[in-house]
Amino acid sequence: MTNQTQADRLIRFPDVRKMSGFSRSTIYRREKEGRFPKRVQLGGGAVAWRESEVTQWMADPERYTREGRANA
Repeated sequence: MTNQTQADRLIRFPDVRKMSGFSRSTIYRREKEGRFPKRVQLGGGAVAWRESEVTQWMADPERYTREGRANA
């Protein structure tokens, strides 16, 4: 498996929580504010996040803050 393939996989909440250090409510609130990557609906109430987007957020969380405020 290539690095690009690994980075584009969908990850579920437990992995997102470990990567971000945030609780579910904080992740969802920041997502709504445009300060965290948006989740992907998988169906049946299941959601996931693109690992590449969470990794990009980790590298530059301020980018999401700037973009979130600009889009608000």
